[in-house]
Amino acid sequence: MRAIIYRQHDNIRLEDIPIPTIGPGELLVRVAGCGLCGSDLLKIQQRAAPPVKLGHELTGVVVKRGAGVEAFAPGQRVVVAHHVPCGECHYCAHGNVSMCVAFKSSNLDPCGFAEYVRVPETHVRQVTLALPDTLSGEEGSFTEPLACVARAVRRSALQAGDLAVVVGLGTVGLLMAQAFRAAGVNVLGLDVLPERIAFAGAYDVPAVNAMEPDLLERVRALSDGRGADVVMLTVGGEAVFQQALGLARAGGAIHLFAATPGVRAQLDLDELYHRELTIQTTYSSSPDDLRIALDLLVAGRVRVDGLYSHRLPLERFAEGVALFASRQARKVYFEIADPVS
Repeated sequence: MRAIIYRQHDNIRLEDIPIPTIGPGELLVRVAGCGLCGSDLLKIQQRAAPPVKLGHELTGVVVKRGAGVEAFAPGQRVVVAHHVPCGECHYCAHGNVSMCVAFKSSNLDPCGFAEYVRVPETHVRQVTLALPDTLSGEEGSFTEPLACVARAVRRSALQAGDLAVVVGLGTVGLLMAQAFRAAGVNVLGLDVLPERIAFAGAYDVPAVNAMEPDLLERVRALSDGRGADVVMLTVGGEAVFQQALGLARAGGAIHLFAATPGVRAQLDLDELYHRELTIQTTYSSSPDDLRIALDLLVAGRVRVDGLYSHRLPLERFAEGVALFASRQARKVYFEIADPVS
């Protein structure tokens, strides 16, 4: 079979490798397609040291099942996530599942950008879900990123009628805005790119330019003069963070949902203290969030049509990465052709 193999940050290529062999409790899944995530791009840009596995937003069809697997059958469409928490450690007991050692070390074999993947037994039990016929493979591939978003929304702990300001209206920002709205939260989206602001309207997300001079007044007008209950940052940077501090209400939160390598932010600790501000972060998802995300997609409460701007074969992987890195692509989906048996 063919798979994208990361040898070094500058040596990532499509290779022919053996189809994985499965054991008891495992699945062999033929991958239909896989989305390119910002975290994949970050690993490449940061020159991550191997071993690195790229691709985790995938759907596919079960080809074989190992002994003892009864929940899935050959021919069944599935969505599979790449990380699984142990459910027993201190981190898991406190809801910090993405800090679990097992979570960080678990993955699919060989990676999401492959014609076949071996799904380990723990993944089969916890993070493999049947993909309903009402969803296409492309739509189902948003389950994992939407699950990360769903966890951030849950951790924000907002109430119906509260105000969330979502900064950054790329694909993740649009998922985030819709997930907040599905929870009954009022939303205002911010971006500096006119095309993104306009595109948000297709998803009924109210959006304005983050640089407009009366932004604070607008936010206060939407919250009875208080400010945002949470400012969700799907983009990073010192300036963005400082702006968020000004938009949050007293007792509100600034929530980081974007990696910002090397960025240091100045904090006025006295302001944090007297305004009772909270700094929150969310990294990745949990098995429960995968189910929440899939339910949101099936119910149509979060729309993903139109979010993929480019569809490419694995042979054009480098091109897809370049398009994504240069922001010429909103989001890239790699269509993985049926392998020759």
